[in-house]
Amino acid sequence: MHGYVTGLFYAIYYLVLTAIGVPGNLVTIVILLRGKCGLSKCITKYLVGMAVADLLVLIMAVILNRLGAIYFPLSFLSITPVCSLRIVMIYITRDGSVWLTVAFTFDRCVAICCQKLKAKYCTESTAVFVMVTVCVVSCLKNIPIYLIYEPLYVVNNIPWFCNIKQSFYSDISWIAFDSIYYILNPCVPFFMILLFNVLTVKHILEVSKVRRRLRVQNNQTKQNDPEMESRKKSIVLLFAISGSFIMLWTTHVVNFLYVRLTNSNYSVGSKPNDPRFILQESGIMLQLLSCCTNTCIYGATQRKFREQFMKALKYSFNQIIKIAK
Repeated sequence: MHGYVTGLFYAIYYLVLTAIGVPGNLVTIVILLRGKCGLSKCITKYLVGMAVADLLVLIMAVILNRLGAIYFPLSFLSITPVCSLRIVMIYITRDGSVWLTVAFTFDRCVAICCQKLKAKYCTESTAVFVMVTVCVVSCLKNIPIYLIYEPLYVVNNIPWFCNIKQSFYSDISWIAFDSIYYILNPCVPFFMILLFNVLTVKHILEVSKVRRRLRVQNNQTKQNDPEMESRKKSIVLLFAISGSFIMLWTTHVVNFLYVRLTNSNYSVGSKPNDPRFILQESGIMLQLLSCCTNTCIYGATQRKFREQFMKALKYSFNQIIKIAK
């Protein structure tokens, strides 16, 4: 009974995640591509890239992997070669989503803190180059993952499902690969996002102090400072981005550390009430949830984006009413 309830919870969770995340990212992509949000082309490129990456993660990791396994457990997606390729694609899209977030955070850090470098780095061409580089490196980095898995069962000479090879936990090369992999994602992104945010916030606070002194000297302390208000919004945005990323990925990192420090295995096929299984699945659930929050956090802070989003909702609602009539 407990296993049934747990399975039902996962099924509902991933359905809700799909119902919110897929349309949300699609609408975000359309709105940003229309170019009516008052954002520069450089920022727009990054936000579109992040939304596309998050959408691909939802398709590969949630729809084809999680929901596919729940509702179609014996489909062609479960044949070992297809299963292995599907897992590789999950890691590729996930890496792309994470590192595009890092790239955008760095771009904003340069734009705010380094005015001399801003004109050269914060351009549309640089954004395209960075995004292409992230995609290529993500693909190359995750190719070895295809070799990690072996069939769980072989029925009528057909290999089914993906089971991690035992050598993955004992072979020094695989141990090194796994450790380096988790250092590159999400440990390094953790550090980089925090570092860029600290530098940006520090710069904003220093500039704000200077502006406050100038306003005191000019007897303008009672008047609102639009520049100060804009910087306050930037601080809120940066803390929201870093805080969301860290909170939603922490459980996943804890699970990795537990596996390596205790020399145990990743939990596969465990009982639903097994604490190890709960820890691992919770990490995956929260990690996938980040695909519904990253772009939304950026977009929610932009007034023009919200206006375009409301227009899109009204248009969609009106079209539904027309079809219903």
